[in-house]
Amino acid sequence: MIYHEINAYDLAKLPLQSLLKPITDATAALCRLDERIARSNVGVGLLERQNFADACASLWLDGEFVHLEDLVLHGADVRAPTHELTIARDVLRSRRRIASQLPTWALSPEGFRTLRRAQAGHGLGPSLADDLGGGTDAVAAELSGGGEGERDDVDASASDPDMSVFAEIDAVLARSNAAIEEAKRPGRAGAASGRDADSKALVYDLDWDEDARLQEWSDVVRQAQELPPVLAAIVALDAWNELSVSQHAPWLGRLLAAALLRQLGISTGGHLVALNVGLKTIPVDRRRHHDRDTRLLAIAQGLAAAEIGLKEHDRLALARTMMERKIAGRRTSSKLPELIELVMAKPLVSAGMVAETLGVTQQAARRIVVELGLREITGRGRFRAWGVT
Repeated sequence: MIYHEINAYDLAKLPLQSLLKPITDATAALCRLDERIARSNVGVGLLERQNFADACASLWLDGEFVHLEDLVLHGADVRAPTHELTIARDVLRSRRRIASQLPTWALSPEGFRTLRRAQAGHGLGPSLADDLGGGTDAVAAELSGGGEGERDDVDASASDPDMSVFAEIDAVLARSNAAIEEAKRPGRAGAASGRDADSKALVYDLDWDEDARLQEWSDVVRQAQELPPVLAAIVALDAWNELSVSQHAPWLGRLLAAALLRQLGISTGGHLVALNVGLKTIPVDRRRHHDRDTRLLAIAQGLAAAEIGLKEHDRLALARTMMERKIAGRRTSSKLPELIELVMAKPLVSAGMVAETLGVTQQAARRIVVELGLREITGRGRFRAWGVT
């Protein structure tokens, strides 16, 4: 067996002089954002958008690409989710789980075990609809052709009729049944397990001692907690990357660094800093530079990009104000105020989601969406979704 040495991460000689201003700027921006969210009437919607945007940005940092609207709606898609969407879903689920627990939970032994077990599964859980923000049953019905008012989609659906979709589903089911019958044949189980082991050996290092790396990283975090909170999170993230703690979920280190910020009191609400969104603004050659000082400075500047959250908050607050002006003087039975609350709480909505939440038909849902002046996001003929401008 080949032994892979784990190089210890040295906390000595940190470039405090060059990090002082970026750390100060990042701390100020994060505190302003935290205070703004706590006092805002669009705080819930901002956090929901931040969760999805951070999950997509996490995939981007690892060299993958996922559209935010696809992540929001993929739980209702009739097709199987892609590999990228599955990982983005895992990031989103882990992020929400950390935010829903006590600040110290993620970095506790129990939190470690839970998060590692969750990221190792990579399966579709029974609570997928809850994790993706709800409304997926209505969207699924809409995608399958249910609901009213579909005449405006006839032209677009002509090139992709429902019958072809059902035929594809039947073909997939037939192949699945054939594979199950083949697996039941004697002597197939051993061959399948051998192929699985060979495929894993090609992708992952079987001698990877993740427990030892995790212990080394935990020691670094324990020492770093004596530093200022933002600097501690920066060191924790850089150490995670340098020690290459996890082969399967490199994105988990960024969530744990955000959880450390929350544990040390930077984000006092029940949410995590959108660290991935900030790091996305930093060039990759600086984030992965061989010089540690350059990497630490890049992470610090990524945290200072919390200004993005402040700008998004102001955009949502302005959009809410403009929509409320449009419905001024409406009768009390109008559904528009409820629609405003829905679109502010979700990154995007579909006709099915609006119909289910407001208790109207899908045709009426489309009409009031247009009346409110929402922006169409997907641009699809058979399926449409809207968001605030």
